[in-house]
This record gives sequence, structure tokens and C-alpha cells, in this order.
Amino acid sequence: MKPVVVVFLGLTLSASALPVLAQSVYRCGNEYTNAIKDAKEAQTRGCKLVEGGNVTVIQTPRTGGAGGGSAGTSAPVRAPSAGQRVDNADQRARDSDARMILESELKKAEARRGDLLKEYNNGEPDKLGPETRNYQKYLDRVAELKASIDRSDAEIASLQRELSRLPSPR
Repeated sequence: MKPVVVVFLGLTLSASALPVLAQSVYRCGNEYTNAIKDAKEAQTRGCKLVEGGNVTVIQTPRTGGAGGGSAGTSAPVRAPSAGQRVDNADQRARDSDARMILESELKKAEARRGDLLKEYNNGEPDKLGPETRNYQKYLDRVAELKASIDRSDAEIASLQRELSRLPSPR
């Protein structure tokens, strides 16, 4: 009698799982849907079948708009989009700020490079504590210093390129 119950239970569970397996979820841009009836309709709409797992879509609550926000809050300040123009004075101020930041970063990078070059000592830095007994540690530190100098040179070059792209100060 037990084999019959197990078979019946197995058929019941597999039959209840069939509707879930038959349902297909499609992604159409940023929208997920299961309302598409066949693959031809999905192809015409430019949708792709989502496979391999469940899809959970959480919509964020809409803020602002008609009655959406509270009376005491102000609208957030947004940067102009690509199609909008920025006032010349604002753009000059932004360029000036960017130039000051890049110049300070360049000075820091050049100071770091100077310190690294001083420590590197033309490829023969002073040996530190355990490096006198373990020559490989010394070689590793020399290679690390050389790589740091190379990175510093690349950083300085990129900062100089960024500075050259900015309009000249007036």
C-alpha cells in the first residue's frame, strides 16, 4: 500500500508544479512581463526570455509631483542635462575649481615621486633590518619601489593631461 501512496503523492506534486514551469518571463527593455503568449510576439517586441531563476521586481515609490511631497521640503538641485547650457560664470568657476584641485593633486604626486626617488637611490636603496640577511626581501622591496615610481610617473602624466584639457585661467 505504501508504494501506491508514494506514487500518488509524487504525481500530485509534479502536476502542481507544471503551471509554474510552463510560465515564461520576458524582459522587454526595463520591463519584465509574463503576458507574452509566444516567442514570435516576444521577438517582434524585442523581448528576451529570462531563464534560470525567479525574477523579483520592486518598484520605488514615486516622490514629488501632484501631492507627492511635503510642503516644507524644497526640490533637489539638479545638474543641467546634456542639452541644457551652463552660465559662462558658473562654467568658469567650475573650471577654476577643477584646475585648483588638479594642481594640488599634481603637487602631492610630485612630492611623493620625489620621496620615492630619494628612497630608491638610483636602484640601490639602503638595506633595512632583515634585508641584510635575506637578499630576496631586499630585491622585492627594490622592485616594489620601482613599480611605485612608475605608477607615480603615470599619475603625474595623467594629471598633466587633465590640466592641459582645461581652458587656460584668465
